[in-house]
Amino acid sequence: MPVRIQDKLPAVRTLARENVFVMTEKRASAQDIRPLRILVLNLMPTKITTETQLLRVLGNTSLQVEVVFMQTGSYQSKNTDPQHLAAFYQTFAEVREERWDGLIITGAPVEQMPFGKVQYWDELVEVLEWAKTNVFSTFNICWAAQAALYYYYGIEKYPVGNKVFGIFRHTLTDTKNKLTRGFDDVFYAPHSRHTMIRTEDVAACRSLEVLASSEEAGMYLAASNDGRQVFVTGHSEYDTETLKLEYDRDIAKGLDIEVPVNYFEDDDPTKPILVRWRAHANLLYSNWLNYCVYQETPYDLSELSGS
Repeated sequence: MPVRIQDKLPAVRTLARENVFVMTEKRASAQDIRPLRILVLNLMPTKITTETQLLRVLGNTSLQVEVVFMQTGSYQSKNTDPQHLAAFYQTFAEVREERWDGLIITGAPVEQMPFGKVQYWDELVEVLEWAKTNVFSTFNICWAAQAALYYYYGIEKYPVGNKVFGIFRHTLTDTKNKLTRGFDDVFYAPHSRHTMIRTEDVAACRSLEVLASSEEAGMYLAASNDGRQVFVTGHSEYDTETLKLEYDRDIAKGLDIEVPVNYFEDDDPTKPILVRWRAHANLLYSNWLNYCVYQETPYDLSELSGS
């Protein structure tokens, strides 16, 4: 089944070329099926790129998914055309009276700042609190995972010496959790960050379970015991060339950036990129949509209760 999105969203053309099944609002309105309602708080500066990345993995399931994008009201993006935001995004004030099957909160390039210094921190806190009673399951990515772990459980983030940058090897720590069904014991995922969450801090919280971690990149995947909060410290949704573009950008700026590990063949940026994370990226989002959302969320969202 397809992901349901607005007819004129730029991602429609890209996904159609890739043979990803999408359904525009016009076609979806003729079907008598309740789609899963997924709200995406997109905090990334490259909003159109992130839209396409997330729609690609959300669309690779047997479920019909209606996606609505949200932007912060307390901070205006400087990297996205205001007309695009006006056409395809809503603010928290516009969606807060509704209830949602799922919420995705993306990463953001603010991880080296204290949480309270982030311009939209108060608004994010309001969203996180609201999600307890208005969202069935929330999928927190990278910085958003750090922010949610800090807000809900007081778990701190810590700076790392060298940027965690590349494709890292992860090991499952729970082979029976519904989020990791079908996962290999060892799998790869992209990371790009200057801070980390300590695995032992998450493991020490009785309300949380660590599902996968990496010796080099630290804790990767964790979830609350009821599956209503999911925390992913990497970027499994990344495109083939996302890390290359980031690497080339920093090189052009004269920054001291190391080659992303396990990304280029022989770690040589003149050689081809080796994509080794795509299958598990699709499986992670498919499992979340199916087991944490579709199988558990009430058909009538007015029956949604707090987590």
